[in-house]
Amino acid sequence: QVHLVESGGGLAQAGGSLRVSCAASGLPFGRFAVGWFRQPPGKEREFVAAITWSGGITYYSDSVKGRFIISRDTAKNTVYLQMNSLKPEDTAVYHCAAGGVEWGSWRQGSVGSWGQGTQVTVSS
Repeated sequence: QVHLVESGGGLAQAGGSLRVSCAASGLPFGRFAVGWFRQPPGKEREFVAAITWSGGITYYSDSVKGRFIISRDTAKNTVYLQMNSLKPEDTAVYHCAAGGVEWGSWRQGSVGSWGQGTQVTVSS
């Protein structure tokens, strides 16, 4: 069973940077991806970014492309989301997730495992 634990959230000013991490255990064999979703206050959860575990192929939502960078350290079983040029609208609870490598499923939120989330708040 996949277990995901996020850390590293907090408060940042607009234009600043934060990095959130996701420690994973119980990862499956074969092809899979790990990534991030976020849920802004009062809004629905939305896809942010994902990365394939073996090949490191990345996929981003249009809202964060060019500002956020997803990476993974397979030796540490950890996925990172480096968030740069932060905006107040990036304020959300950020959830780590694991699932298949079909990006269409990620856009729809159809992934198998979820973490509890970490709060990111960006002040203007």
